[in-house]
Amino acid sequence: MDIKALLKELFQYTREREWFEYKENWFQPVALGEYISALSNAAAMKGKKYGYFIWGIHDETHKIVGTDFDQYQDYKHEPYLNYLNRNLNPNIHFEFFEDEVNGKRIVVLQIEAAKDVPTAFNGVRYIRVGSSKESLINNPKLEKALFKVLETGYPTIVNTPSQYQDLTFNKLFMYYGSKGIELRKDKFKKNLQLLTEDGKYNILVQLLSDNSHLPLRLSIFEGETKGSTLYTIKEFGFDCILYSLKNLLDYGDVINIIQSDEHGRKEERKETPLFDIQSYNEAIVNAILHNKWVEENEPMITVYSNRIEILSRGTIAPDQTMEGFFEGESVPVNAKLSEIFALLRISDKSGRGVPKIVENYTRDAFEFRENSIVVTISFNSNRKLNNKRQNKDNEEESKRGLTNTRKKIMFEMKHNPKITKMKLSYLIGISNTAIDNNIKYLKDNKYIERVGGNKTGFWRVIKYNS
Repeated sequence: MDIKALLKELFQYTREREWFEYKENWFQPVALGEYISALSNAAAMKGKKYGYFIWGIHDETHKIVGTDFDQYQDYKHEPYLNYLNRNLNPNIHFEFFEDEVNGKRIVVLQIEAAKDVPTAFNGVRYIRVGSSKESLINNPKLEKALFKVLETGYPTIVNTPSQYQDLTFNKLFMYYGSKGIELRKDKFKKNLQLLTEDGKYNILVQLLSDNSHLPLRLSIFEGETKGSTLYTIKEFGFDCILYSLKNLLDYGDVINIIQSDEHGRKEERKETPLFDIQSYNEAIVNAILHNKWVEENEPMITVYSNRIEILSRGTIAPDQTMEGFFEGESVPVNAKLSEIFALLRISDKSGRGVPKIVENYTRDAFEFRENSIVVTISFNSNRKLNNKRQNKDNEEESKRGLTNTRKKIMFEMKHNPKITKMKLSYLIGISNTAIDNNIKYLKDNKYIERVGGNKTGFWRVIKYNS
């Protein structure tokens, strides 16, 4: 074992996970056996091959402090390793390794994940709940979930049945057709792996159906926290996930305001976007692609005045390392969905998404929470949603033809006919006066019309050029 590489990987987590534990010189013979049971079962639950108990690491600060722990000592007049082997059931492989790291002695106990049945010690099965060790008998839901994992394998969108079995697929065929790919009605369920072993629709087919039964929302706040005013919520869910994704990516172009930066200008005006659209697109695709859909929780996209946060449920793939994640080694959480995205040219499985985001926003853009990953797409200091310099530029723009600003106004009106001028001003990032001037142009040139009064009426888009 390369202990240095293992520690480098584990140190990227801000706290201990269910499948690894840090200690300094701690040794309680019976409790350690219970930990082996708990870590073995937790590793199986998380799809890991091994769990780890590591001596020589401070369990709070995670600093390397070294250890005097003796893995070869006796317990009750027999080698401690024999004692463990006698009391673990079924027999699992575990092994001690040691090495010096930064001049400090480190000991690692590598524990095989449970396979056919849960691992027990002294006849009792244990599990990790957070960083604590508990008996499975006191956690019946976890016990049931563990038995299911051991029986059917780590849950995926392919082997997990959907609670919805009355599904239709008209949009799926339309999307494939738009890409010039024939999807045969007599074989698509088998070819796309849309059925569980007992013939039920799985989570994957639910995502691809005309109604995924899952919400997918983008929320826009006035300020930098959720305590600020909520301007609008855009609904992209309850649809075939392929179309939901397309609409989310299209909306990125709407909110990515192109602004003129006059700061330090001598000759040519420099136009800059609100954020890097490639990074946004990669983050959105990854959030959809790697979300833990088996728990039927959706990603969450939140736009603040200074950033966009894109949250996906779950963590990195069980076989993925943190370093591999940042280096772009593609290990998809949802393998079959990844294949479909590649076939439809939504993604290319090259693993360039994360490196592209890191290149533009550094690794600090990624936050690994207990049950989610958050990517933050920050706006530059001169790129604020309410940037005053942009207001002047867009007022000048109103004298020209069908500009990007006017296209964005029509896009918003098409998706929300009752949208107010105030919200348009916020979403597009220009002044109320600029909104009025652009709406006047669109009305005068028969692109839009107002139906009804200011309070009860709505906008009708007559001709829309995207």
